[in-house]
Amino acid sequence: MSAVTETVSLGERAYPVRIGPGVVAEAAAAAAAARAAGAKVLTVTSPGVRAALPQACASLAAHGPVHVTATDGETAKSAAELARAWDALAEAGLGRDGLVVALGGGVVGDLAGFAAASYLRGIRLIQVPTTLLAMVDSSVGGKTGINLARGKNLAGAFAQPAAVLADTALLRTLPEREFAAGMAEVVKYALLGDADLLAELEAAGRLRWDHPSLPGVIRRCVRMKARIVSGDEHETAREGGRALLNLGHTFGHAIEAVAGYGAYLHGEAVAVGLRLAADLSRDLGRISEGDARRATAAVAAQGLPTGLREPLAADALLAAMRHDKKNRAGRIRFVLLDRLGAAATADGVDESAARAALLAAGAR
Repeated sequence: MSAVTETVSLGERAYPVRIGPGVVAEAAAAAAAARAAGAKVLTVTSPGVRAALPQACASLAAHGPVHVTATDGETAKSAAELARAWDALAEAGLGRDGLVVALGGGVVGDLAGFAAASYLRGIRLIQVPTTLLAMVDSSVGGKTGINLARGKNLAGAFAQPAAVLADTALLRTLPEREFAAGMAEVVKYALLGDADLLAELEAAGRLRWDHPSLPGVIRRCVRMKARIVSGDEHETAREGGRALLNLGHTFGHAIEAVAGYGAYLHGEAVAVGLRLAADLSRDLGRISEGDARRATAAVAAQGLPTGLREPLAADALLAAMRHDKKNRAGRIRFVLLDRLGAAATADGVDESAARAALLAAGAR
């Protein structure tokens, strides 16, 4: 399969999302071009990615230093790691014409993106996602950030990359659990805006990295996100807009925070959150019992959890949800289903309904 290109249309800041095997080589070519123009280049990656993809790291290391985060996973999205990245940028001597290459999953992309957005008030970034989750979601759209004690992604910036290079061949190195976590975001896209994709996922069963339909699935998710981001870049729409991309995330982020970052992969927490969003939509009379079950079954079919592994306090989960970035006027703002393939933002939902959904999923 040859690479294909989707475009995030943001006027002068529009950029390509390249999808296909071998496009990681384009990152090395961009780094070489930057160096030839006299700019400095820094690659940010993680210990796990460096071990899994030594050739990709080596090709980028030929054009500038490689900064490796201290840990893998959500714990790397911290103020301490951000400060380490800033120091690495300064030590490497990057100027305003510098280039940062983020080689990794969503954590690396968010951290490196925030570092690039804030160092010298903003320098160029290329995202090279190495996980399915990052390819279909986090690398596209310009959201960057780190976690705080009170919640996920509470500090960050909107900063669009210069390009996203999603090399589907890199997915062969991804552990099965990580791949499944990425499928949670794929199911999310199907539920919020693509009923045909949901039907295709149901027919295909559990996808793996070498499934022939996967490149097309990635492209459909990227196309949907590009369209939504182009219409509401900074998530300011009063209704709908970019906030729809958080289907399942209000619950999921709370699960991650209360369980402790790392206890659940992000996609696993979102998977539980999708079930909870479907249940809450049913309980509020927005969708039928059958549709709620179908949504949960689509999550489970990808080898993902649909309930809490161990009980978490409902009070603590609701408290975490009150710090969600989407909230308005101090009230939790949910993304709920109007039907399978269509979602909407909802303000003013009674917290008792959310509590009931949490208890049904294993909270206490």
